[in-house]
This record gives sequence, C-alpha cells and structure tokens, in this order.
Amino acid sequence: MTRDPAFVRNGDTIQQAAKLMADLNVGALPVCENGHLEGMITDRDISIRCVAAGKGPDSKVGDAMSEGAHWCREDDSVEDACDTMCREQIRRMPVVDGDKKLVGMVSMGDIATKTADDATSGKMVSEVSTPSEPNR
Repeated sequence: MTRDPAFVRNGDTIQQAAKLMADLNVGALPVCENGHLEGMITDRDISIRCVAAGKGPDSKVGDAMSEGAHWCREDDSVEDACDTMCREQIRRMPVVDGDKKLVGMVSMGDIATKTADDATSGKMVSEVSTPSEPNR
C-alpha cells in the first residue's frame, strides 16, 4: 500500500480536488475529516454530479463525493483486500487503522506487482474490469 496518501476534505472545492488529482495523476481521492475516512471523490463524481449538473468549480467536495467508501484495515490480509476489490469492482481502496483513520491506499497495481501470484493478479484484473449487470 501507499502510506500517508493525499486526501481532500468535505469543505474543499471540487476545483481543489480536481487540481490535486491532476497534480498526482490519479482519478480518485479519499475524503477525510480529522483524519477519519468519510468517503471518496472521483473524477467521474466531479463530472457527473457537478459539471453535468451545471455546478461551478466552487462546489464543495461534500456535495459530489461518494459516501460509504469501501475500505480495508491495515492488518487485513492481501486476500481479503483483493476479495473486497473484486466484489465491489474498485481499483483503489483506502486503508484505515483501528480508529478508522486513513493510513494508506492499496491499488490493483500494488497487489499485482508486490504481493500476489499470477493467478490472483489475473483474477483481480478480470473481476474488477468486467462490467457488472445493469440494475433492473
């Protein structure tokens, strides 16, 4: 995992979030208050919930973020993190400590290049990348 990841706050503007994403070349950032994970904001959240809705760059992160982000604990096994990422089809996941404070981010790339065998890596890429069935 990447320790001490960048994050934004609820009260930050979407422009600040988008600039940080551009500077870091990432498409998602954790949203934290007082170090505690509250959600995630993605470039897609900004596009759909703000730009498409006609909201300006001063709109707040809290208005665009996805609440209830999926996360894992720093002492979870790689297999558990991989299972959650596959089940929820997410490429990056926040890592929290016992107090639900953000301590890192784990990505498919972290798992594929540093800890997993080829079969696990292949399964993960396949399951995370396969489109889910549309809601009916």
